[in-house]
Amino acid sequence: MSCKYLLMKNPFATKSYAFALNVIEVCRCVMTDRKEYIMSKQLTRSGTAVGALYREAQHAESRADFIHKLAIAQKECNESIYWIDLLRDSHSIDETTYCQLRRDGDELMRMLTTMIKTAKANLNRG
Repeated sequence: MSCKYLLMKNPFATKSYAFALNVIEVCRCVMTDRKEYIMSKQLTRSGTAVGALYREAQHAESRADFIHKLAIAQKECNESIYWIDLLRDSHSIDETTYCQLRRDGDELMRMLTTMIKTAKANLNRG
């Protein structure tokens, strides 16, 4: 079974993986074209952590651990949005790139928030 098949079955996994790939590409360009390393390395770290933490959550030891890992992914996503805003406001990325990354980051935040709320509700019920 290919990795691509597994990703297609899970919308959050697919979107977080695509976000990570986009972040890597944008940051690679920012480092090469703008010679900006600090913010781009921070965004690379936080932007790729979202999907990695979600992967960890898939093998959580308990429901509480699952919620905790999703909450950390949410924090990393929020940090990514901060770096995306800062890159735009420092003129390190163009408006089109900014809008795409910001839209994707906001969508991931909404999805994570929903997953956390649902998991907490299920934890309280069961």
